[in-house]
Amino acid sequence: YTIGFVLSIILTLISFWIVLGGSVTRDSIELWLVLFAVIQLLVQLSFFLHLGVNPAQQQNTAIFLFTLLVLGIAVGGSLWVMHNANVLMMPGM
Repeated sequence: YTIGFVLSIILTLISFWIVLGGSVTRDSIELWLVLFAVIQLLVQLSFFLHLGVNPAQQQNTAIFLFTLLVLGIAVGGSLWVMHNANVLMMPGM
């Protein structure tokens, strides 16, 4: 837990430094922030939720991936239905 906490703090401080330090161009700030957000997500999934490929962690990983699949189907299906309803109910626009 300590290693994950320290890595999360370091990644957060790097993100603040990117935004407030002015060392990164304005055009690439979003790219760097997304990169460090994804790295921090992976750190937290690995150190705090104990997701991984080890035999003891495979069940947690499978449950997490199935949850992401169900959420993706629910959100994607809802957006698809709303888009089709908008297109079919407003034919003149």
